[in-house]
Amino acid sequence: MTIAFISHPDCLLHTMGPGHPECPQRLTAIAERLVESGGDAHLCHYEAPLVSKDELYRTHDQAYVDEIFQSAPTGDGLAYLDPDTAMNAHTLNAALRAAGAVVYAVDLVMEGRHSAAFCNVRPPGHHAEHNLAMGFCFFNNVAVGVRHALDRWKLQRVAIVDFDVHHGNGTEDIFRDEPRVLLGSTFQYPFYPYRGADTVSDRIINMPLPAGAGGKAFRSVVEARLLPALDAFRPQLIFFSAGFDAHRDDPLAGLNLVESDYAWITEKVKAVADK
Repeated sequence: MTIAFISHPDCLLHTMGPGHPECPQRLTAIAERLVESGGDAHLCHYEAPLVSKDELYRTHDQAYVDEIFQSAPTGDGLAYLDPDTAMNAHTLNAALRAAGAVVYAVDLVMEGRHSAAFCNVRPPGHHAEHNLAMGFCFFNNVAVGVRHALDRWKLQRVAIVDFDVHHGNGTEDIFRDEPRVLLGSTFQYPFYPYRGADTVSDRIINMPLPAGAGGKAFRSVVEARLLPALDAFRPQLIFFSAGFDAHRDDPLAGLNLVESDYAWITEKVKAVADK
């Protein structure tokens, strides 16, 4: 079956100032590489819809969602929510598209129209907690999509695999007490947001890695802890919360993953999905 590729031009308009690492080139690099490699011809393209406020309220506090809407600037300049996280006049629409893409991806897969979906969107989301914006994130995109899968499609077992170099603290915060969700997160520690290493839970499989760790350590912890947990949980749907900043060429972090490591974990998790 084909793969859906969901994006929107609005996601390119969100910027947080010159030199900020969370920039539009994050999306154009992916789109350009897909064209160069010939992979683009095998994808079905969709435009991300705007997520509704009601869909956001299922995941985030209503007062927090309303505050994000009210904070959005209408002219030039930036509105800062924390020292690293700012909104320009286009940020709100971009954030609504980013979360809306994941909701749409769930429907496309659950309806049987596609076997998988990739959301090429920004701003990212996994640091956004139920009532807090941080770490470049406003709405927790993957959490909004998972909540849609639970509520709209009545799924009982949904898994999230988060391989960003930073811990997905927002996703853990939102699903800490949700028995229908399993979260597995690899991340560098100690490192921003300096959380997750002490979590004790059968459904939150945090796998902190020290600075300097590479593919061998990454694969070892995934095989020892994540894959058995996924097999035991038997998820009906699996989400990747995908951050590629654990790559050895990323200048802001200290892990040393390479392309083959990302391919490896994708193949391993896909094998679980195929079961």
